[in-house]
Amino acid sequence: MRLVVVSAGLSVPSSTRLLADRLAAAVSAAAVSAAPDEVRVRVVELRELAVEIAQNFTNGFPGRALADAQEAVAGADGLIVVTPVFSASYSGLFKSFFDVLDPEALAGTPVLIAATGGTARHSLVLDHALRPLFAHLKAVVVPTGVYAASEDWGAEGLDGRIERAAGELAALMGGVSAVRGGAGRASGAVAADGFTDVVPFEERLAALRPIG
Repeated sequence: MRLVVVSAGLSVPSSTRLLADRLAAAVSAAAVSAAPDEVRVRVVELRELAVEIAQNFTNGFPGRALADAQEAVAGADGLIVVTPVFSASYSGLFKSFFDVLDPEALAGTPVLIAATGGTARHSLVLDHALRPLFAHLKAVVVPTGVYAASEDWGAEGLDGRIERAAGELAALMGGVSAVRGGAGRASGAVAADGFTDVVPFEERLAALRPIG
């Protein structure tokens, strides 16, 4: 199974990347315990792609690194997206990356949304900004989002939210991987790097239903 993590943290070290890594580790552990498939994790650091994202807006073409990241995201069995909170919403860099992604690239893809901020007052960013964005992109957003304020690190509660969200994503990834390994690959729709083409969620559900 292919798990892609998109981190929009700007600083080094970054609390956004720290949360992304903890979520990825939890999803990998949950997925491996539920299914024999090996989980391959790819991290996309958006700060490294900032120049190519801006150039994509002006010339209409992605650079080599940006195109590689877009291909990885489009071919993921599951996606973790983490952004810092800027002006009570996701960061401009985070939004810009998904603005230059093909509009159908995330159709049916399970997504775990997460964010970091300085205060718990911004936790609603998950529901008023991130969830609508990925619903618009036709992704399947897991029920539990994870928000980490400064005071959450080392406090009770964060680990439980991480594990619950990770379990939800791992369960959905297992279904997507099974469909791609069967119906998806049977159609011969395999990209050059081994990633299968995105299959609409309705078709994945139909493939999972028992026949007769």
